Amino acid sequence: MIHIKKLKPIAVFLALGFIAPQAMTQEPTRYMTPPAELAEIINAPATPSFRISPTREYALLAEPQDMPDLSELAQPEVKLAGVRINPNNFGESRNRFYTNISVKKLTNKEAVPVTNLPKNGLINDINWAPNGKRVALQIYLPETIELWVVDVTTAKAERWATKLNTVLVGSAFEWLPNSESIVYCAVAENLPVIPSKQELPIGPSVQESKGKSTKVRTYQDMLKDVDDEQRFDYYTKVQLYLTSNGNTPVALGNPGQVQSFSVSPNGEYLLVDQILRPYSYIVPYYRFPRLVEIWNMEGKVIKHLAELPLTEDLPQGFSATTTGPRGFSWRNDEPATIYWIEAQDKGDPKVTAEIRDKLFMLKEPFKGTPTEFASLRYRYAGIQWGWSEFAVIYERWWETRTVATSFINPAKTEQPAQLVWERSWQDAYADPGMFVTEQNEFGKSALLRSPKGDKLYLYGEGASPEGVFPFLDEFDYTSKTTVHIWRCEAPYYERFVAFTDVAKGQIITSKESLTEQPNYFTRDIKRKKSTQITFFPHPYPSLKDVQKEQIRYKRSDGVELTGTLYLPAGYKKGSKLLPVLMWAYPEEFVNAELAGQITESKFRFIRPGKLSPIMWVTRGYAVLDDLGMPIVGSEGVEPNDTFIEQLVDNAKAAIDALANMKVGDPNRVAIGGHSYGAFMTANLLAHSNLFAAGIARSGAYNRTLTPFGFQSEERTFWQSPDIYMKMSPFAHADKLKTPILFIHGEADNNSGTFTLQSERMFTAVKGHGGTARLVLLPYESHGYRARQSILHTAWETDMWLEKYVKGKK
Repeated sequence: MIHIKKLKPIAVFLALGFIAPQAMTQEPTRYMTPPAELAEIINAPATPSFRISPTREYALLAEPQDMPDLSELAQPEVKLAGVRINPNNFGESRNRFYTNISVKKLTNKEAVPVTNLPKNGLINDINWAPNGKRVALQIYLPETIELWVVDVTTAKAERWATKLNTVLVGSAFEWLPNSESIVYCAVAENLPVIPSKQELPIGPSVQESKGKSTKVRTYQDMLKDVDDEQRFDYYTKVQLYLTSNGNTPVALGNPGQVQSFSVSPNGEYLLVDQILRPYSYIVPYYRFPRLVEIWNMEGKVIKHLAELPLTEDLPQGFSATTTGPRGFSWRNDEPATIYWIEAQDKGDPKVTAEIRDKLFMLKEPFKGTPTEFASLRYRYAGIQWGWSEFAVIYERWWETRTVATSFINPAKTEQPAQLVWERSWQDAYADPGMFVTEQNEFGKSALLRSPKGDKLYLYGEGASPEGVFPFLDEFDYTSKTTVHIWRCEAPYYERFVAFTDVAKGQIITSKESLTEQPNYFTRDIKRKKSTQITFFPHPYPSLKDVQKEQIRYKRSDGVELTGTLYLPAGYKKGSKLLPVLMWAYPEEFVNAELAGQITESKFRFIRPGKLSPIMWVTRGYAVLDDLGMPIVGSEGVEPNDTFIEQLVDNAKAAIDALANMKVGDPNRVAIGGHSYGAFMTANLLAHSNLFAAGIARSGAYNRTLTPFGFQSEERTFWQSPDIYMKMSPFAHADKLKTPILFIHGEADNNSGTFTLQSERMFTAVKGHGGTARLVLLPYESHGYRARQSILHTAWETDMWLEKYVKGKK
């Protein structure tokens, strides 16, 4: 196979293996552009993000960087301990960015562009000051990362700090509650000269097992040797600083490998989490040993909370966790109270236990015995703080897909939690919604109460057999009863965003329809009036008349299935049978009745992603997107025990449904998917003759290379070797005769989906005389970002569909 690398990005070639029925050849191919219908959609501008200020007076509009040039992805990159680093600016590489921002007062129609920003900067993180008068921006430059702050009244930006380090923390700054000062994380001073990779090693890299069971999933970009350890030290050592406008930054504490920090609600303390040695060569940095402390704002250690060991040996199962304290955080509703979680079952879901987790807290001045304030039957899954006597706590349990919501009184720890809801998180119809929050007096998120203080508010998607209609409810937390105060109405999909005035019943919503781009509105619930506040135009003229509908059908065992069908503009059902492109992603269920629930609104605007299959409706295909692909378990039978049979049954049901509608030609159907959807695609082509072609992007095909579990499979290869082999399309490559297009990023760092997976799968199909094509995208990871890569992937996909589906005789 040809690999052509290290050329200037504009001249980079792809190494593509094309297999004709009677020959095996390689053909170097330049980056190509797809037909105009597809290119127009891909090149359409992205809709700006809309970020409302805490005071609900202003909003920030941020324009996403749609598709960077390949040259950006080709910049130097260091891969260490599960993180990818830009060595030039001490930042995470491959970030998502914004290019332009503007400030909009909600009462004004026009937005004002922010001025004085660096011209070649890319905005990575945006954070409102608690008082809503300023916005802090984390801006990536070629050789540094800077902190800039925007005054929203003038829309002018000023630089507050430089040399930020985002390698471990991601967001390298946090406002203090006074809205005047910021704590940030910067490159440590006086770093030693970066250790270079020695041309000749001083010795071999050695790992050793000493009889202790260590079941670890497949991670990428791990440390490999002592040189890697030294380079990890170099790129992750940071110094915390306190700064404010016009003042010299003040160093806090000593330099260290800080992986997270947070300011206490009263602004007087820092919770600091640092990485320690020894490092591991088999798990990412976030499972390295850690030191958790409380500092004051001079950087002095006030409380040593915990020294946590290296975590290489978690128990088996998705509900497994570490022993000892974990998840240290501040209570949002008190000036300075720390809380954390401790497992009571050794972190092992297979251990029988009435109580799985307990929560503890320690108030300022952080002395004495911690107070236990909650005991949980399942694993802790989050908390929403209200006020000193009220909080909402969440629990989850993987094996039954259970989520539980309870009320607790942290001030009276002897009172048991009040269970409010317990359901399957896969049961969308029973979802009560999420509690609305507001910014409290500390500038932190807290539960929003009604003016009288006796009610909370819930918002959610409102899924039901009739469709999806988002809602806003008033919830009496004493009687635990709800009253609808607003609900979306057909033919729109409109969702709650925020309150602007609770007493007056005024809210902000995002509203869209099949033909109307999502825009933001202010809505007066009591007066039933709304006013549009953003005016984003329709980005896809070619999709305006495309037909969209939700279809429901059943597979042979009676399980309900759904999918979203797109038909070309002007097409009449029954006039002719169309070639079909189906796209799916399997999902495991433990309850068959939940597999076919309607969870997507039929009134949503048609907005395809850059490589969405929906685009091919403009090329004359019927597109069935997000078709039902449930893998259902039953009592005593794991979902994956019948994975292949259910895949084929799901696919056949979809093909039959389109044929019965006199829409799809059952002899001209393609199936495709990304990641686990690619794995699905290869399996369907190996185990059925239902399809004319397949498109598999960034998949994993040999499950023996992910032996300690994958996706939702908890069992190891040695516990269920037959399942691993049966589910691996690599093991059945001799049966795969349907044309299949493999596409993969050469730098894929997703757990399990090594680029090697596609290379070996292609070789296996090729070795058995199958029809296949392998496209390796230089510098791309699991999802594709560069303009050249996206356009070329669309060209490859279109070429494959035209040749093997639309052109099939």
